[in-house]
Amino acid sequence: MMALIDDARAKVNLTLRVVGRRVDGYHDLESVVAFADCADRLSLTPAPRLHLTTTGPLAQACGEAADNLVFKAAQLLGEHVGNLKLGDFTLEKILPVASGIGGGSADAAAALRLLAQLNGLAIDDARLIEVARSTGADVPVCLGSRGCVMTGIGETLLPLNLPKMPCVMVNPRVPVATKDVFNALGLRNGELLVGAADVMDAPGWPDDGASLEDWVEALSAGSNDLEAPAMRIQPMIGEVLAALSATDGAWLARMSGSGATCFALYENTAEAQRASQKIQQAHPQWWVHAGVLS
Repeated sequence: MMALIDDARAKVNLTLRVVGRRVDGYHDLESVVAFADCADRLSLTPAPRLHLTTTGPLAQACGEAADNLVFKAAQLLGEHVGNLKLGDFTLEKILPVASGIGGGSADAAAALRLLAQLNGLAIDDARLIEVARSTGADVPVCLGSRGCVMTGIGETLLPLNLPKMPCVMVNPRVPVATKDVFNALGLRNGELLVGAADVMDAPGWPDDGASLEDWVEALSAGSNDLEAPAMRIQPMIGEVLAALSATDGAWLARMSGSGATCFALYENTAEAQRASQKIQQAHPQWWVHAGVLS
């Protein structure tokens, strides 16, 4: 049988609000999430047992196959679905690792979509969603890979109709551990960062069909609450944001997730392209992508 192939698209947090830390230690978030047109590529060839090979420019950064979220998601699904057909996964790693754009989570979500396809499972099968949640907080949002407002610890998703947003994404090729950033935020278990009144006053997001300008204005009123603690851990994030902000036509520059990847939004793809070339020339060692979020 031919290999099944899926793209694991990068996730970008356009906003990220930390509402508080729950008694169980997990953080409650509210985030507007978009997906980029850059992706890892995952293929699945049916075989008697589970196997994972990593290739591509960033394969070395993936670590041991047994620790990979693709492996974890597939094993968990096998525990939930009897006689699950498995196979050989090949992951072409293009997205930087530990970079705030959900690379590992997107890979795991792609693995679940491929296994669903191979086994005739619906994408909204409760077992698939349960496994996505158990694999990692960003896996449920990556399963659908479409614009939405994500709340709770990542399990509650409200679809959004986002316009196409020309962007430049930059990662300085320094990994930042999500756990370290949340620790630097310093919330105790059961501590709220956002009062109930703040939640009531939260901005409504633009309606379906709203323009890019409307969206940029609404997003500009938001923030990423992890930006400051991430910058304390990795000051280079500040350099990336400064480089993006200094490009012509950058409407909004912000960090995604827990960093270190940052993005800027532009009026059109030509401006984004010029900005990416300028940054690439000044910082040839950085990972830079010009494209579109949606």
